[in-house]
Amino acid sequence: MGRPTEGPDGWWLGVLWVADADSIVSFAELAPRAGPPPDPPLARLGPSFAGALGGLVREEGGRLAIRLGPVAPPDDPARPWRCPLAVRAAIGLEPMRAATMRPSEVAEAVLVAFRGALDGLSRP
Repeated sequence: MGRPTEGPDGWWLGVLWVADADSIVSFAELAPRAGPPPDPPLARLGPSFAGALGGLVREEGGRLAIRLGPVAPPDDPARPWRCPLAVRAAIGLEPMRAATMRPSEVAEAVLVAFRGALDGLSRP
């Protein structure tokens, strides 16, 4: 994870990625063994990631305030799993919960949630 920042409006911003000894891995390396599903990896990663963050994410208009986007889009939009596993994350922190945590604790919670969500990508 890159060094996160927190905006004045309570949004936590960071870049998260997975790398091996050589480079950043692709989403395809974490796809189910039967092959990547047709939906984009962030469509699967997002709900799992948001759920793992529990009460740390605030709601806005009945939706969780979390936005994920790829750092680099796939070369072929028809093959969305073939792009680097690097994600820009914007998380609207729940003010009361975030006020009780140090920035390092928030970052650790995000990393733990990200790791758990990545484990779920390989499940069909």
